[in-house]
Amino acid sequence: MRLILPLLAALTVPHGATAHPHVFVEAQVTVVFDDGGALGVKLDWFYDDLFSLLVTTDLGIDMDGDLQLTAAEQQLLDTQITAWPPDYTGDLEVSQGGAVLVLGEKRDHRMTYADGLFHEVHLRPVPQIADPQAPIGIRVYDPSFYTAYDLRRPVLIEGRDDCTAEVVPADIDAAYALAESLLDGQDPNAVGPDEYFPEIGDAFADTIVVTCAGPL
Repeated sequence: MRLILPLLAALTVPHGATAHPHVFVEAQVTVVFDDGGALGVKLDWFYDDLFSLLVTTDLGIDMDGDLQLTAAEQQLLDTQITAWPPDYTGDLEVSQGGAVLVLGEKRDHRMTYADGLFHEVHLRPVPQIADPQAPIGIRVYDPSFYTAYDLRRPVLIEGRDDCTAEVVPADIDAAYALAESLLDGQDPNAVGPDEYFPEIGDAFADTIVVTCAGPL
C-alpha cells in the first residue's frame, strides 16, 4: 500500500480510494522576504474533514472525539509530520528563467488540529537566486498527481511591498489528455492507488509568477 504525504509517512491509503488524484489539499502560498532580503516560501496545507478523520483514526489520536489533542497526542502528531521519507522533496518547485532552484531544509514545521481539521505549515528557504532581476516561478504539486493541490487566492507576500504574485492556471484539459496518451487511452480517473500513473503532476499545477520592482 503506497504512502501519502509527509504527515502520513507511517499511514496507508484508504481502501475505498479508486481514482487519480486520491488526496486533495488546499494550499496557501506565502512568499517571505526576511530582514536581510533572503527569500523563502511558506506553505500552509489545509486538509478536509474526511482526510483529517483518517489521520486521527490511523494515528489513534482524538479517539474520544472531543476535537482536542492531549499533549501526548500532539507530540505523536509532531513526530509523524516532521519525519519526511528520504525520497520526499516537499511537493514544491521554485524556478527562475526555466531553471529549478535548490531549496533549503524545511523550517518551522508544525501541525494544528482545530474543529476536527488539520492545518500543516512549514517554510522552505531559497538560499540562492540565479538572477536578482528575473521573476520567480513557484509551483506546488505532487509529481505522481496522487495528491492534488488547490491554491488559495491570493498568494501572499511578506517582507516587501514592491512585489506582485500572478497565478497562471494549469491547462487541465491538456494535462488529462497527456495522462491519457501516456496511459494508452485509459481514463486517468479510473487509475487505482496501486496502479501505474505517469509522473506528470507538474502538468496539473498552477504557476505562481512573483515579480518585484527591485532586485531579489
